[in-house]
Amino acid sequence: MSQPNQDVAPDQGGSDQPLRVALLGCGVVGSSVARLLTRNGEDLAARVGRPLEIVGVAVRRLGRDRSDTGVPADRFTTEAEELVTRADIVIEVIGGIEPARSLILRAMEHGASVVTANKALLAQDGPTLYDAAQRHGVDLYYEAAVAGAIPLLRPLRVSLVGDRVRRVLGIVNGTTNYVLDKMDSTGAGFAEAVEQAQSLGYAEADPTADVEGFDAAAKAAILASLAFHTRVSGQDVYREGITEVTAADVAAAAAMDCVVKLLAICERTEAGVSVRVHTAMIPRSHPLAGVREAYNAVFVEAEAAGQLMFYGPGAGGDPTASAVLGDVVAVARHLVGGGLGPRESTYASLPILAMGQALTRYYISLDVTDRPGVLAQVATVFADQGVSIQQVHQQVRDPQATDTPESSTSEGAGQAGGSNAELVIVTHTATDAALSATVDALSALPIVRGVTSVMRVEGG
Repeated sequence: MSQPNQDVAPDQGGSDQPLRVALLGCGVVGSSVARLLTRNGEDLAARVGRPLEIVGVAVRRLGRDRSDTGVPADRFTTEAEELVTRADIVIEVIGGIEPARSLILRAMEHGASVVTANKALLAQDGPTLYDAAQRHGVDLYYEAAVAGAIPLLRPLRVSLVGDRVRRVLGIVNGTTNYVLDKMDSTGAGFAEAVEQAQSLGYAEADPTADVEGFDAAAKAAILASLAFHTRVSGQDVYREGITEVTAADVAAAAAMDCVVKLLAICERTEAGVSVRVHTAMIPRSHPLAGVREAYNAVFVEAEAAGQLMFYGPGAGGDPTASAVLGDVVAVARHLVGGGLGPRESTYASLPILAMGQALTRYYISLDVTDRPGVLAQVATVFADQGVSIQQVHQQVRDPQATDTPESSTSEGAGQAGGSNAELVIVTHTATDAALSATVDALSALPIVRGVTSVMRVEGG
């Protein structure tokens, strides 16, 4: 008898009766799923052991020409609730919370296994879906919910289940990576780079979910839940987007031979699990620094396996459809041969750490009065907060001068003429709370005219 939590080989002598597939949604991803299912039907049948037949496609409105999908026009319907009751496998690619959640639960109640790409729903209410799948004895697969075509979730759910994952670090949103890449490579401002992303179809007309980090935070919650066997919701993820990143920030990173990336960072420590999404400087020598355009890349660090990197297109109709169909084949094989895929694993139930407990490093740029004792006062603030300084660089700016500002590390340089200076400091690792308190204390110093830039530093 087949064992649960394992892929099962197709039933070589099985029935020719098709497995009934219902598709919810026929947008960019849904259209690609339908097209690949119909075009590659013979190959998929050979891999599964039985044919896969699309019995219906739920859409919001009828009448649109969808002949390119290969699905007969009479199989498109607006009656999604009825459709899910007559399927063996339901594919949900409509997105959002409702009606997706209700339709998935209804499908499971009627014995259908579900394949979904809905990261927002999984991050907000994954436990409800898992519980329903367990109760009704069906599969719930969602490889396409994170990083598009990149096979990432299956390795976490299956391949690395015998190992202990310590860290997941990566770029999981193609839109923001494109924007930051263009700001770095062309000198474009934030608004200009977003417009370029929209013109190429990488960004929606309203890019809020991407540029404010909501999309990446939902994906981070899914990754952390799988990696650390702990329920992590989207609300548990600390989130900052890229809207505050300026051309000056990108230039400052370049001066340090770094680039700015929006990172999803999931870490397991002795104290618990830290999950965060924010921009950070990373050295150009780091593999993630070379991830260009709208691509995604994720590092997984495990005790035995070491460092693994997953790279590829993180979005788009066909790439995402590829991940969806991989799940469909796995689910269909279970229906043919018996057994079920991996269930939710939450045995560790580790505490979720607040952002203040996360360990990170800071890049801090200060506009200071250039006079004796400045560095000593600044260093005292760091010492008071228990934060160690790794690098310090002072650039003198004399408003009377017309040449390039002089760089110096001497404390009294450039005193004449009432000059001011830019003081750039990179810290060693400390808690985010201590680093944040340091920035607040620096802002209160009379010698500090302003804190001009603060950014976290990772990967070095």
